[in-house]
Amino acid sequence: MDEAPIAVSTIASLAFAIGIVFGFVGNKTNFCTLGAVSDIVNMGDWSRMRMWMLSIAVAVLGTAALGLTGLVDVSKSIYTGSRLIWLSHIFGGVCFGIGMTLASGCGSKTLIRIGAGNLKSLVVFFFVAIGAYMTLRGLFGVWRVTFIDVVAIDLAHAQDLPSFLSSAGLAPDVAVLLAAGVIGGGLLLAALARREAWRSDVLLGGIVIGGLVLAGWYVSGHVGYIAEHPETLEEAFIGTNSGRAESLSFVAPLAYTLELLMLWSDSSRVVTFGIACALGVIAGSLLYALSTGSFRLEGFRTPDDLIRHLVGGVLMGFGGVTAMGCTIGQGITGLSTLAIGSFLATAAIIAGAAATMKVQYWLMMREA
Repeated sequence: MDEAPIAVSTIASLAFAIGIVFGFVGNKTNFCTLGAVSDIVNMGDWSRMRMWMLSIAVAVLGTAALGLTGLVDVSKSIYTGSRLIWLSHIFGGVCFGIGMTLASGCGSKTLIRIGAGNLKSLVVFFFVAIGAYMTLRGLFGVWRVTFIDVVAIDLAHAQDLPSFLSSAGLAPDVAVLLAAGVIGGGLLLAALARREAWRSDVLLGGIVIGGLVLAGWYVSGHVGYIAEHPETLEEAFIGTNSGRAESLSFVAPLAYTLELLMLWSDSSRVVTFGIACALGVIAGSLLYALSTGSFRLEGFRTPDDLIRHLVGGVLMGFGGVTAMGCTIGQGITGLSTLAIGSFLATAAIIAGAAATMKVQYWLMMREA
């Protein structure tokens, strides 16, 4: 029997390298979606939000280019299916937004903080993983499938914006150019509209993080793509947990990381794209922290602080899987496909985080 043209270990190695760059740059630039929302809500500062918007713009425009050149087909990802589970996106997104606020950061920020020595984030990591695993295959998963995912709209075509435009009569390539140009170009102009966006950290974080999403699509959707696997004679994406094209996302991969650690002796379990990328983020952040002398061990101050982070971690795990992604998995990777579900999930995450911050501020003022 012929071997697969590309080894799983090769895909994992490339994903680990992508993660290292993400962790290093994310730590250096303080890239954080929660921080971006917090800066706006509490200080009216849009700098980090512009960084996030820039990363989305780069991802949207770059993904369109990858598709038009035939290098990657994002219709073969989890985001662009014809079944729009709108309630899952909204409810899961809100839960994730609440959870990341309670846990002081989203999935990617949790990994970055672990690399910088934050022991609180190490605890959050495991509770995100547990919550995500329970939502994928456990008790929460039964609830998700029975009560939430069933509320959906079945479309006559894929749920990405170019497909809607194509159904209205536009040629597919024209539809991609139009949708990506309006969304990606609009975000690019909005992100760079103010002088504060031209700071080196904003430009570095936005361009590199967006570019890493493109690298992820290329690795899983091109390098790891086989039109006809020698064993199954079907198309395959080597080294991905979903069996489809993937890019950066940091909720379900934490669950798969925990599963791998628990079932290490099972030879069928391997280090996949998502697992390697998550571990790479920790390594990259650690590298930056050690090189700059910013590595610091930090633990919980009070039992209340511990409880908030535990609850936040579980909510992130549940919400991230239910919404099919996090601030990176839906907020950049998902949006790069221009899927309607990704827009719903991202808006819900921001709304959940902003509302939780307002409640926290109200409680703090009441106690003062």
